[in-house]
Amino acid sequence: MAGYLSETDFVMVEEGFSTRDLLEELTLGASQATTDEVAAFFVADLGAVVRKHFCFLKCLPRVRPFYAVKCNSSLGVLKVLAELGLGFSCANKAEMELVQRIGVPASKIIYANPCKQIAHIKYAAKHGVRLLSFDNEIELAKVVKSHPSARMVLCIATDDSHSLSRLSFKFGASLKSCRHLLENAKKSHVEVVGVSFHIGSDCPDPQAYAQSIADARLVFEIGAELGHRMHILDLGGGFPGVEGTKVRFEEITSVINSALDLYFPEDCGVDILAKLGRYYVTSAFTLAISIIAKKEVLLDQPSREEENSSAPKTIVYHLHEGVYGIFNSVLFDNTCPTPILQKKPSTEQPLYSSSLWGPAVDGCDCVAEGLWLPQLHVGDWLVFEHMGAYTVGMGSRLGETQTCHVTYAMSRLAWEALRGQLLPAEQDEDTEGVCKPLSCGWEITDTLCVGPVFTPASIMKDIYRVVSCPMEKPMCQRTDVAVQEPAST
Repeated sequence: MAGYLSETDFVMVEEGFSTRDLLEELTLGASQATTDEVAAFFVADLGAVVRKHFCFLKCLPRVRPFYAVKCNSSLGVLKVLAELGLGFSCANKAEMELVQRIGVPASKIIYANPCKQIAHIKYAAKHGVRLLSFDNEIELAKVVKSHPSARMVLCIATDDSHSLSRLSFKFGASLKSCRHLLENAKKSHVEVVGVSFHIGSDCPDPQAYAQSIADARLVFEIGAELGHRMHILDLGGGFPGVEGTKVRFEEITSVINSALDLYFPEDCGVDILAKLGRYYVTSAFTLAISIIAKKEVLLDQPSREEENSSAPKTIVYHLHEGVYGIFNSVLFDNTCPTPILQKKPSTEQPLYSSSLWGPAVDGCDCVAEGLWLPQLHVGDWLVFEHMGAYTVGMGSRLGETQTCHVTYAMSRLAWEALRGQLLPAEQDEDTEGVCKPLSCGWEITDTLCVGPVFTPASIMKDIYRVVSCPMEKPMCQRTDVAVQEPAST
């Protein structure tokens, strides 16, 4: 082991001990505490992160994962991913400082923000971070002046019209502008070593990856023609973090593998990377949060006869966190978080129209509405699953500097698998609806390979429509492009 993660960083649990069991212990302790009142906390299953990594290696064996720190910058996550050998994609100086503080070498860091502050570029130069991205002339000029030894990755725009979170309007150079940018880089004596793209989050069309890989091949050819030693392809992210999405992870990876085999075959001298965030952490984090206030609101003005009877009402519950903090997915991802009751209600309890609200004093901080819940009380706990993405390390928008406490847990078998870097044995999937034990990293199951769903010939036709003259020599046949690891950058 590399020594990033130790047994003191997490709670070691035995097999069969579930996330729910740990949550019950922690909520009971929080409820009984007489000082330092706790209104919300996370339980993070680091074994689930380990399992996701093994699954990634199995489905994309040619791709080396980098973790997008902005997605969840909690120390436990960073340490376990560093232990697994991942690189780190950082968006600013603070993130670079954070991963270097735990011992990650500069050679495993990509400064991947195409819009960088000059002070942050200078920090990267001073601390040995040499791999940076760009997508326009102004950004290139900033790097030339502040970090002349940088090795640049050209970020290209994609067709993200079907993605929930669209990035190409803000980031990415058009194919038409790539030659000009590569020529300017050559004139400025800046080494451009690769191409990156990002199709956005929650894209239902795997074809977007195939087309972007084809576009990247074009840019590789242009770069090689101009004398750039192109050897890095960055697939970006956008991979789903939970099961049950419109497109399964295995289907996406099958499309990617087919496209890579076509445009960047093995032994072509290109190092293939991906920057993942949600994929690794979404399902690993569970949030427990207590009700801090409530009130009953009558839906209609009752008559005098109804004043003491059961007039229709809705119950408004207030939480310590809202859409400007942990529940920001309501604003950005259009989600409607569904709580799990920590105390299982009896079937005889009546259900009431209910809504959940955050602490902000405005009418927009609505976490969820249209819920039907039994009568709850101040101090009762609600549980939300799949809360690992963009919830930790975000910082409160309401002036609170204290973030929710995270309790990290891992089973003994997961710890042994991590220490040995062993691909775990396969087991049958858990029964649906049963609270799953804390992941030991052994739940990987065989999935049928999904056949390629894109037509290479049609993509090639589109490529030649963009380029005025056909490519003379495939990139995979170049003999002057050596395999280079990012560790050398």
